[in-house]
Amino acid sequence: MALELLLVVQLLLIGSCTGYLAGLLGIGGGMVMVPFVSLILEARGYPADYTLKIAVATSLATICFTALSSVYAHHRRGAVLWPVVRVLAPGIVLGAIVGAQITARLPGNTLGLVFASFVAFSATQMLLDRKPKPSRTLPGRAATFGVGNLIGVISALVGAGGAFISVPFMTWCNIKIHNAVGTSAALGFPIAFAGTAGYIWAGQNLPPMPPGALGYLYLPALVVISLASVLTAPLGASTAHRMDIRPLKRIFAVVLYLLALYFVLR
Repeated sequence: MALELLLVVQLLLIGSCTGYLAGLLGIGGGMVMVPFVSLILEARGYPADYTLKIAVATSLATICFTALSSVYAHHRRGAVLWPVVRVLAPGIVLGAIVGAQITARLPGNTLGLVFASFVAFSATQMLLDRKPKPSRTLPGRAATFGVGNLIGVISALVGAGGAFISVPFMTWCNIKIHNAVGTSAALGFPIAFAGTAGYIWAGQNLPPMPPGALGYLYLPALVVISLASVLTAPLGASTAHRMDIRPLKRIFAVVLYLLALYFVLR
């Protein structure tokens, strides 16, 4: 069945905002996409028990596309630290698969206040602009693998690209903010791919689902939002590389506070 015009316009607006945020801050835009996709589905009469999980799964799937577009733009500017990506990615993949299974079995609200506190703390650290010790670097492979697990699990729980953890973590380890944002964009793809696969697996045979759903993945929203976000992600990346480091940190901190507020209200 063809999508109604209003639904297409709504999804295009969500996708445009999502892509721009992905390019500007290295995030997947889940904080924008998840609540609005969930509201759209609830307004169409689908059970609230499923709509949030569908929105999270669809958010992760669109990150597969926005991350590729965003990371290409950051890579051209030399901002992606590929050695860091290779170390963090294996733990992220495992964590994202586990996180999808946890979300499929537990109410999403139970961890909201915990995540809100953590995200608000990260935002405060960035606003205070505390300088890490000159000797601080990334930890060993085992510890970095563990950090990747945490990023993957939480990202799959909330439908985000993991930048709200990975960027503060990397800046804490003396990685420059532009490199942290670019590297986080590259990490968004393994997070999204593994998490999406987990949600498709976990959401089989759970009626009633919207037409076009594959497990918890809502394919119509994936297509429309991805098309819009891929076009706007390079614009966000271009804006990011024209800005000084300090304003970029402030912008990212504000985004983190909004994400924390979203968890509290949810």
